[in-house]
This record gives sequence, C-alpha cells and structure tokens, in this order.
Amino acid sequence: MTTATKNFSTLDVGLTWHNSFAKLGQHFYTRLAPHSLPEPYWVGRSVALAREMGLMESWLSSQELLEVLSGNQPMAGTQPLASVYSGHQFGQWAGQLGDGRAILLGETSLGLEVQLKGAGLTPYSRMGDGRAVLRSSIREFLCSEAMQGLGIPTSRALCVTGSDEPIRREMIETAAVVTRVAPSFVRFGHFEHFSHRGQHEQLKVLADYVIDRFYPACRSGDKFAGNPYAALLEAVSERTALMVAHWQAVGFCHGVMNTDNMSILGLTIDYGPFQFLDAYHPGHICNHSDHQGRYAFNKQPNIAYWNLFCLGQALLPLIEDQELAIAALESYKTVFPNALEKLMRAKLGLLEIDGSNSTETLTQDRALTEDILKLLAQDRVDYTIFWRRLSHSSAGTDTDAVRDLFLNRDAIDAWLLRYSERLAQNPRGLVADLMLKTNPKFVLRNHLGEQAIRKAKLKDFSQVDTLLLLLESPFEEHPGFEEYADFPPDWASSIEISCSS
Repeated sequence: MTTATKNFSTLDVGLTWHNSFAKLGQHFYTRLAPHSLPEPYWVGRSVALAREMGLMESWLSSQELLEVLSGNQPMAGTQPLASVYSGHQFGQWAGQLGDGRAILLGETSLGLEVQLKGAGLTPYSRMGDGRAVLRSSIREFLCSEAMQGLGIPTSRALCVTGSDEPIRREMIETAAVVTRVAPSFVRFGHFEHFSHRGQHEQLKVLADYVIDRFYPACRSGDKFAGNPYAALLEAVSERTALMVAHWQAVGFCHGVMNTDNMSILGLTIDYGPFQFLDAYHPGHICNHSDHQGRYAFNKQPNIAYWNLFCLGQALLPLIEDQELAIAALESYKTVFPNALEKLMRAKLGLLEIDGSNSTETLTQDRALTEDILKLLAQDRVDYTIFWRRLSHSSAGTDTDAVRDLFLNRDAIDAWLLRYSERLAQNPRGLVADLMLKTNPKFVLRNHLGEQAIRKAKLKDFSQVDTLLLLLESPFEEHPGFEEYADFPPDWASSIEISCSS
C-alpha cells in the first residue's frame, strides 16, 4: 500500500538535491511529476552504488524510499523533469524524441543525476505508454552494474522496483521502474535537436553547460585555434573511442547505437537488446529488430564514428569551421585502435619488455591477436570461457583446457606454440595476474538474465541477487558458482532480444 503523502527530507536519506540541468531553461525540458507505480515492491538493489552515493543502507530497504523511487511520493529538493532531444535511429533522422518514460529527479551533492525509467507518460512519449517492463528493467539493472564491475564506462542502476500493473508489449507483462544514476544523461541527440531546429542560442547554452561542467579543459590551450566547441568534439570522440574499445575487448554488443543512445560523456547507456557474446562471431547481431545488421558486433566501431560525425554536424554552427570539426573527429581514428590494441594485449598478458616494445614485437603481438580471433571465429569458440582458460593456462604449461575448445587442433597448437614463445619473455606470475584481472570469469549472458527474469516473475528475486553479487566482481573465482560461468545451454540460442521494453 502507498504510504501517506509526505515530502521525505534530505536528512532522512542523507542526500541533498539540486538540478543544474533545470537551470538551462524551459526549451530543454518539461517539468512533471513521476506517475505512481501501484503497490510497488523491491526487485533488486545495489548496495555498492548506494554507498558511493552516500545513501544510508537502511534506507535502501525502506518502504519510504521504495515509494519515492516508484514515483509514488516526492522527495524534498528534487525537481523532476523530462528532457527533449532528437536523433538518428538506424541511420535515419527520426526527428524529435525525448525522455518518453524517464524522469530526472535531480542530482545529488556528489554530482550524480538520478533518473526514474518507467515513471510514466511525458510530452515526449509519442505512441508509448511511459512504462518499462520487469523483463527489460532487470536486464538494465544487472548490466549497468556488470559493466561497472568490468571497468567499462557506464551509467549505473541503483535499484529496480516492480508492480503487478499489467503492461502490453508483444504479450502482457508487468511494470517496473529502474533508478538510473550517472553524472549526466545528456546525449548526442540533445545537440542534434537544437541544431536541426536552427536554435543555435540553445545549442550554445547546452554546449557551454557540458563544457563548464564536464570538459573545462576545452576552454584552455591553443589547439583548434582556441575553439572550445571543436575541443569538445575531440574530447567526446576520445571518450567514445575508449568506451567502444572496451566493448570490443570484452565481447559486448550494444544492439541499438542510435545517436539518441550515445552519451556525451562516453558512457554506455540505454541497455536494451544488448548481449555479451557466447560463441565468438564477429558479425553477431544481438537485436532481433536490427534486420539489416546495422549494429552488428563488428560494426560498432564504425557506427560510433558515424554517430560522432552526426554530433560534429550538430556542433558545426558553433565550431564554424568544417576543417576544424573534421580534425576533431580524427582523434577517434587514433584513440580507438590504440586503446583496443592495449586491451587485447592485456587479455593476452603481453607485457612491455624493458619498459618499451620494439616495432617487431608489436607487429608479432598484433599477429597473435588477429590470428587467435580468426581461430575463435572459425570454430565458434565461447569468447569469455576461452580467455579465462587461457589466463589460467598462462601460469603453467597445461593447455588442454584451451585446446579442448577448438575443432582444429593443429591450428590452435601452432598458435599456442607461438604464444608460449612470446610469454617466455615475461615472468609467468605477472602474466597470469594481469590476465586474470583482465579476462572476466562472469558476464551477464542472455540465458542467465532470462533465468533471473523467470524467477522474478514469480516474486523470487534470489537469482537477481546472485547475479549482482557475481557481476560486481567478475574477475574473482567465486567458488561454488561455476554454473554461472559455464557454457550456455542449448535453449539459450532461442532467446530473442529486441527493442521492445
């Protein structure tokens, strides 16, 4: 039951609120209160994030906070709003979009914005109902915290609350709300919105806000002839490059890289039809709504650049020099391959020799990386399990567990021989330590999420809790939980994930 109407004070929770985004003006948002989620219940909570936010742990299980984060009660100091943006979806201009079911409560004194996804209709809901369903909410909650555990730039998720309220998608499901947390939820699409409408004054206000708040270094230095907006484009390009390099290294497929799903801070946001690779297939398409394969795993790096180009076009009225904009985008083409190479070398445990690596050594290392990825693809080897087994084998000489993953034994034996010769140049203990801290044992596989969702529909949230525990520290061994690191069952291949959420 909903508690009596009450404004929960800042002292109750240990949080103070303000909303810097609200100061931008009413061109940027619409003020509105969240819609109530009937008779809410807790589904999952991140104690780790609560601690980081300075939230008292006792409140994370309280009825009072449950009501607030389900949209049923206001909290003193919050200034809820839904922001407007536009964007390109599947390569086509989609026009005005906006927060169709997400409401920003405000930001904490630590500079973290708190947003409720699934909190009801907004002026930007278009044909939607403003709700999120339990299925997709659990996936977003777990994946947000999983990416944090993997060290990948991401928005966070404090909790999921559920309700028995029926929601129609392909079938009747039940409603839920995810509490998202990030330094900012500003997207490429925010800039596209004002640029495409010719609202250059608002475009400048937004760009200045982002620069002053998150990229102050863009106002200093002589690069780009002192143009802060070109510097902003370069900084965002570099952060985006680092994010996508992490995706490719860990085998993460986002599934719906529309420009309105791209963070201006280079964070992974909008977890919808995502998937961590099971068998390694470079052209894997995780989103069953992506009929043309635009967002296939191996296309993600180029799509990120395409999205950055759209951002550059949006910023051009401020940069006022096409050559400067193109120069700013060029950083992506350097940062991404360098970052990915560094991550892949870490996955292989390839350390620097005497503080540096010769050109010949780097060439050999690249060949090792390229060749093993080809072998993984040819035999459709499980991506996560391969790297974890290789990490353990690097500490000794037994490679049978690695060899057993491959059909072409001659090819993997030849590669392992070359790899062993390269590793001989480094202390094995250091190599194994690096690899075990780089190659996770646990990732959020689709079938694990599906099992948690099925139990949660029966009000059993134990699987959600277990997965959260493992995914928060995915590099640890966690004895007794080996089944969560095992091969996916045969039925997992039939799971279809789409944009429906």
